[in-house]
Amino acid sequence: MVTPVNPPPLPRTSPPRHTAPELPEGVRLRVLHAVYGDARAAAELATRLTDRQRSGLDPLPTQPGLLAPRLLQSLRAEIRALPDDSRLLLLLAAADQYPLATHAFLRAVAAARLDTRPLEAAEAPGIAHAGAGGVVFRDAWTRIAAYEYGAPSDRREVHRLLARVLNGDGETPRRSWHRAAGALGPSGRLVAELDAAAGQARATGRLTLARALTERAAALCPDPARQARLRTRAAADAWQAGDADRARGLFRAGAADDALTGLFALRAENATEAFDALLTAAVQAGDGTGRRGARIQGRDGAAGADGPAPAAERARAADSSAPARVAGSCHAPQVAAHLLARATEAVIYTGDLRRCRDVVRVAGRLGIDAPGALGGLAAAVEGRYEDARDLLEAAAGRCGPGGDPTLLLHAGIAALMLGDHARAATATVRAAASARARGATATVAQALEFRAYADFWTGRPDAGAAAATDALRQAYASGQDNGACHLQAALAMFAAVTGAADVCRERAAAVRSYALARGLGLPAALAQWALAFLDLAEGRFAAAAARLRALAGFGPGHGHRAIRHLATPHYVEAAVRTGDTRVARAAHADYHRWATAVRSPDELALSARCRALLAPGAEAVDLYHEALDLHALGTRDFERARTELLFGAALRRLRRRTEARDRLHSALEAFEQFGALHCAVQARAELRALGSPAAPSRTDDGPGGRLTAQQLVIARMAADGATNREIATRLALSPRTIDHHLRGVFERLGIRSRIELVRLLADGDP
Repeated sequence: MVTPVNPPPLPRTSPPRHTAPELPEGVRLRVLHAVYGDARAAAELATRLTDRQRSGLDPLPTQPGLLAPRLLQSLRAEIRALPDDSRLLLLLAAADQYPLATHAFLRAVAAARLDTRPLEAAEAPGIAHAGAGGVVFRDAWTRIAAYEYGAPSDRREVHRLLARVLNGDGETPRRSWHRAAGALGPSGRLVAELDAAAGQARATGRLTLARALTERAAALCPDPARQARLRTRAAADAWQAGDADRARGLFRAGAADDALTGLFALRAENATEAFDALLTAAVQAGDGTGRRGARIQGRDGAAGADGPAPAAERARAADSSAPARVAGSCHAPQVAAHLLARATEAVIYTGDLRRCRDVVRVAGRLGIDAPGALGGLAAAVEGRYEDARDLLEAAAGRCGPGGDPTLLLHAGIAALMLGDHARAATATVRAAASARARGATATVAQALEFRAYADFWTGRPDAGAAAATDALRQAYASGQDNGACHLQAALAMFAAVTGAADVCRERAAAVRSYALARGLGLPAALAQWALAFLDLAEGRFAAAAARLRALAGFGPGHGHRAIRHLATPHYVEAAVRTGDTRVARAAHADYHRWATAVRSPDELALSARCRALLAPGAEAVDLYHEALDLHALGTRDFERARTELLFGAALRRLRRRTEARDRLHSALEAFEQFGALHCAVQARAELRALGSPAAPSRTDDGPGGRLTAQQLVIARMAADGATNREIATRLALSPRTIDHHLRGVFERLGIRSRIELVRLLADGDP
């Protein structure tokens, strides 16, 4: 029996109310992914999951008979009621579409001279109807039922018919699929054909097709050892294509493989354990050794008929963004470099940057260049900031269009560390685009994780939050719960900036709980920073200082050096407010060394702001001017507004009222543009202290001007007809939080019902 692949995009609807609360968000979205978004099948599958599957520890089933057997039984009964000729046509159409779309139905009908009039019997009950391109089924599960109702012999015959008519350019992989689906039993010749066809599909970014072909090759393979390796390769294709449950299921049935073990751990399990597995796989690939020590055979991912491919090939298959394979073993250093890049990502996620030195040593022993941002990170950990700058600059420069997704991702990370957010945005967008072109769905969400930082710093919190929310759904649906945790932390960061305090705290709490259990220092530290910034913006300076001081530590699950740099300017501000500046001065000294080394205008501006905060009285004025001059050369417009706010407050205390008023009005305007309403409140309070009322908000005339950015997003969804549960699903929040926000929306707008909300938003057009 074959099983469904390549489901359509996830719908925006959620399964019935009684199933949704029982499942974690990641599992719930994977359930929808597995059942093609069908609410009936989702409800049935939710009742059939084991405790380990419900918690996300075990993969979900992938065979239709295990996903929704009751639904399939009822649909088969509809198929059974049709005439034989109608069922045969539906079987042919279903085989042409399921589990792979091959677009050969009309050619098969013509070749076999079949009469299509019996399809009318299926049109009357709405089972399917004839369209210009062939047969259109009512839904995915009806198509599955039509296929599985057919007798095995009939299924083989229709597959053979479809194979005969697939003779066009580029149709070889799909022809091989139908030939294999029509086979009676194991066949070494068919295995070789399928493996070669999978290599062609893989090389052109059709990873779902490559996975199906390789999985079928494993099913037909008479050699148990080679069968296990084929399943492992199919698991790698499935993972990169975003089908995590199938990947994990195949991997369990395949051969042991450190590369895949490390990749799964990096994206969904314990990131500290991922580092060890990936480093081991890189050594095996670079040494040209494997668990069996075999030679590399064949081309395009196909093992030679006389022996299996070794660890280097399996490692490269685990990362479909690695360079294309060539004959022989000369690609092994490239495979090792990509695995070392993945190990570097594990270091970044855990925050244990000291282990960068381990990766550098392994790269040196293997005789390959340290990949991506690795060398720069290692130099930064050792305090060699000038060397770090040069190495990071070299990595950030590799951000041209059409490049390897992994290298582009590392270019974006390097640019972020250098404070070059324009180049970081370019690199991460190109990484996502390149991953999409290669069919590597799993890498798309990862690239968007780091894009969120560029959106944040360049003053686009609403756009950044929207992009991060979409990426969060992709990460959950593709089984990348660690990536989802990082995105949740980014969304907590956006919520802190826009003043959505409840959302920030809810997301941060979820992040901390998950991250600390899996050694994810980066999202844990980012969530801590979000809470600290919220404290700072709301005037809880002692709490902010305590949180930010804790970020100075780093290690698995306990902080992160990159977030330490993010936190230092705000820690200095909080420490000055509490009068305890001893530790803050030391933190700033290290930050200033880094800013001077990387020569980022934004970093230098923030360092000057720190010096202004730490300077007495009038001495701060020149430093604030220096900071603003540097901000004018950078891209962190939000931080420029924060500097103007602090400068305006300092000028007010120095009784320089006119200049203070100008600075505060400028800061207020920027905060309102960014949607940072709680920061705008601070600016208005300073203006009131000057005895100068603030100008009305530009958006006060419309309903949107009375809402926070988060409230406005929720209000628009509610006005569009979404339920609280549907809004919670889209924003990855709890229904209780959505209910709280809607009550706040109604209170601020002075309304009592959703009908009034629809009318008000339509009239105001916010």
